Amino acid sequence: MKIPLGTAAILWMLFNQANAQLSSEQQITKEQGLVLYSQFKAISAVPYLRAAADAGDSESQYFLGEAIRKSKRYITPEAQSAYEAAALQGDIYSMIQLARNADDLCVTMGNCPESRKEPREWLQMAKQHAGEQAANGNAESMYLMYELTADKKWLEQSAENGFALAQYLLGVEYREGGGFFLLSSSRAEAVERWMKASAEGGYPRGMMNYAEVLYNKNDLEGFRNWTEKAAEAGYTEGVFGYGYSLSGKYPEQGFPLDLVKSCALLSLLLELDGGGPAKDAAEYVLPKIKEKMTQLQITEAEKMSSAWKASHPPLSFFPFKLSR
Repeated sequence: MKIPLGTAAILWMLFNQANAQLSSEQQITKEQGLVLYSQFKAISAVPYLRAAADAGDSESQYFLGEAIRKSKRYITPEAQSAYEAAALQGDIYSMIQLARNADDLCVTMGNCPESRKEPREWLQMAKQHAGEQAANGNAESMYLMYELTADKKWLEQSAENGFALAQYLLGVEYREGGGFFLLSSSRAEAVERWMKASAEGGYPRGMMNYAEVLYNKNDLEGFRNWTEKAAEAGYTEGVFGYGYSLSGKYPEQGFPLDLVKSCALLSLLLELDGGGPAKDAAEYVLPKIKEKMTQLQITEAEKMSSAWKASHPPLSFFPFKLSR
């Protein structure tokens, strides 16, 4: 059962329409960089993103800044320049990161070039751009206004207007005790509503959280369905959850026993050597699964793993686009 999301689904929160026209080769390079970035391989992503950023692509410029900042743990001059280049093309995410950079050395020393905007100026610009777009009904900009103001009314408006990330975040907010509900059942209904909306909107984090909601309601068919969809979308948590469940580890979930497919899916996670728990978890459980398999089954699993990789979106942790 395939989700018609294609390669773009894996980077749902990372890809937007670029301002620059890239050649087909540059576009491929950009996508390679974004895939690596989404797998927590920031250092490896830099040269790919730099090539597309140098061609004037604002999205690549933003993620180049992000990849450098994450690998160096601070905003270097190159990252600053990348953010600025994207911001000057109207990228609000870049404006926000520049607004957060109060530790910039020239700001601290008070000797920034006259042409260099200070963080407060970027903040004002971000609010202006996001506010104008939100007023025109842009749900993503409503979410950005929430990030800029911490006013949860913006998060609610963004969710109501269909932005799947905002729907997921609002579900998390309610699940963790936010908002006011007279009855605990009303809170649970709100969590379910927004996780379902996010899942149906194609956001894999929402899919896995909605699957959990359904499991807690004893809707095992729905739980299995959304777990599989998250795996189909390339979400690492979904791939692990679906793959491990096929090993027979959790018979109460109702997944069929399929050691070959279990081994095939879990083996995919071994390429995730940039960070996150997925690779370590796969390395821990795979030997136990292979002990129950014949060599013929292991060979079949290797073929199935290659076929899955060729026909599905790349693996991704789906990191939040606006990270800290």
